[in-house]
Amino acid sequence: MVAIRVPKSMRSKRELLKHAPKIVENGKKMLILHGTKTSAVLNSVLADLFHLKRDHAVKYTKKNDSIRPFESGGETSLEFFSLKSDCSLLVYGSHSKKRPNNLVLGRTYDHHIYDLIKSVQELKHLKEMLLDHFKGEVVENLNLVGVDRIFVCTAISPTTVYMMHCALRLKPSGTSIPRMELLEVGPSMDLVVRQHRLPAQDLQKEAMKAPGHAKKTKNVTDNIIDGKRGRIYIPDQEIGKMTLTSDIKGLKRERRDAKKNKEHSKKLKVNPE
Repeated sequence: MVAIRVPKSMRSKRELLKHAPKIVENGKKMLILHGTKTSAVLNSVLADLFHLKRDHAVKYTKKNDSIRPFESGGETSLEFFSLKSDCSLLVYGSHSKKRPNNLVLGRTYDHHIYDLIKSVQELKHLKEMLLDHFKGEVVENLNLVGVDRIFVCTAISPTTVYMMHCALRLKPSGTSIPRMELLEVGPSMDLVVRQHRLPAQDLQKEAMKAPGHAKKTKNVTDNIIDGKRGRIYIPDQEIGKMTLTSDIKGLKRERRDAKKNKEHSKKLKVNPE
């Protein structure tokens, strides 16, 4: 058995916490790889994808002849590169006579292949893959002026999706809401789904686990206006069974004041003026 190493320093613990599951995940990094042979069209697509995800992408230009994503044992190199570059999204391009301009999209969990799809009859699977590949950081507030790029995906047939990358232009409309126009700037692609692989059930169950701190706390609600509010349950007080005592600070003070007033009144009677 492989021994489990426990972090000893605070620095190593903080690094492990960065990779731990979160309620709101960070932006995922994309790994872009080339196969043994690629066409000019495919090279252009891979380059455009890298520029679109430049801040969250790693691109290797060296040809990789040992990567065969859908074959048994062929994903070992993909998992190695995923671990090396710390990327959970995969884009692999290859070109052959049987499968020209072949683009493989994939996701990993714990740096193991989670699922793969070739540009299936399962368009829902393709939708999840595209959303995960082009999803950015989660933000609470968004200024419309800061939105300048839009991806438009249209299902043309049960196996074909047209993806278009557009620039957003805001035009005056005479109202407080501007009129929006889309200008195609590329890359634009016809994605024909040829092959896909769904995740294994045990791996999917492990990946879908919610982090420990995501459990809902009882009797605590969080509201934007009121903030965090808690509800406390107090048992019914049985006043009839409560024992009353005279040993109370408030009663002691009253008795002292009454005694002083009584002594003062006696002095006044003894020494009348």
